[in-house]
Amino acid sequence: MTAPLSSYRELTVWRDGIELVKACYFVTREFPKDELFGLTSQIRRSAVSVPANIAEGYGRGSRKDYVRHLMIAQGSLKELETHLIIAAEVGHSPQTQIDPLLSRCDRLGRGLGALIRSLRAKLD
Repeated sequence: MTAPLSSYRELTVWRDGIELVKACYFVTREFPKDELFGLTSQIRRSAVSVPANIAEGYGRGSRKDYVRHLMIAQGSLKELETHLIIAAEVGHSPQTQIDPLLSRCDRLGRGLGALIRSLRAKLD
């Protein structure tokens, strides 16, 4: 049996989310300046929402609220994927820069799904 976590910062999904945010900020620096309040902002906001919701859910104090916030994080992740695909489609970033981000999103989504399933099993 493993020891309980002392902080959400110990969660792999939270740490992976932070790394994804950093990568998204790096890629969006190269976007056209006229996208600052458009796609750049949307990508950054949805990316930041993922680890923020993981942390908020962890701090809520109830397993049910935690699962709800993890599901919100999962939704933000899907939103982020869509924005990244659009960024490539409209030519703001080459597909070679977007594909690694989409792979990170996929891995993070699987991790969130596993955590959600684990917590839901403990609710029953």
